Amino acid sequence: MTSAVNHFTYGLLTPLLAYVMSAIGSMLGLRLTAQAHASRGGARVRWLLGAAISIGGTGIWVMHFIAMMGFQVEGTPIKYDVWLTAASAVVAIVVVGTGLFLVSYGRGRVLALLGGGLLTGLGVASMHYLGMYAMNMSAHVSYDRVTVAASVAIAVVAATVALWFTLRVKKPIWITGAALVMGVAVAGMHYTGMYAMHVTVDAEPGMIMGADALDFLVPLMTVISLITLTMLLMVILSPSEEELHEDAELVAKLELRRRTNQQQLTYPAPVTHLPRQQSMQVRRR
Repeated sequence: MTSAVNHFTYGLLTPLLAYVMSAIGSMLGLRLTAQAHASRGGARVRWLLGAAISIGGTGIWVMHFIAMMGFQVEGTPIKYDVWLTAASAVVAIVVVGTGLFLVSYGRGRVLALLGGGLLTGLGVASMHYLGMYAMNMSAHVSYDRVTVAASVAIAVVAATVALWFTLRVKKPIWITGAALVMGVAVAGMHYTGMYAMHVTVDAEPGMIMGADALDFLVPLMTVISLITLTMLLMVILSPSEEELHEDAELVAKLELRRRTNQQQLTYPAPVTHLPRQQSMQVRRR
């Protein structure tokens, strides 16, 4: 018995909401990476970790499962394996973070960008199919290999472009545009992967183990979204790269002025004395 697979149970609500969350996560991630490039030491690491959570957690993982909320298979309920679903979130954050660190500390070299894009893209594809594997239903699931390969290729290209954006995009208007593009790429990869899925419902449905989406996914997505909002407030309250550059220039000018004044006090200008004969003539007059 071949089931009717429906990716849009709630119409355009889930794909639009998933795209918005992907764009927001990507936008915040790009803003955080810009902040990281203007920082040094531990502060740089913290900003990059925040970017990994924003892009990997909100921009990719939350987007994926919001889209999955609209996925239904006629003839069988769908439940989720808790540990595999949580593992997929960890995979998304770790692979994005690894790519960001490679590119950031690789100083924009082409090899670091391509290696980071390949690693991140394969990791994002792994997260996607791990999340799909976490679905439990009374059915047999198979995949079209060509479509799967296409989805992986999209993931690698999208990841490479996203990492390139983290190096080049710094102004708010360009960050917004880049985030919108990244949202399209992530959503395109997701629905391409879902299109590769073929489901055949079992003739005799059995017991399905796992958690319902509303009982498990919604609270987890809410937690990640709240973390994202917290980081957004941190970014808003933190100085931008231009402000940090202006502060650095001001500090340099003040330091130069202080050194100049100190040198003048240490080595005063010599006093010019008149010749002795000229001085006596002045006194006689």
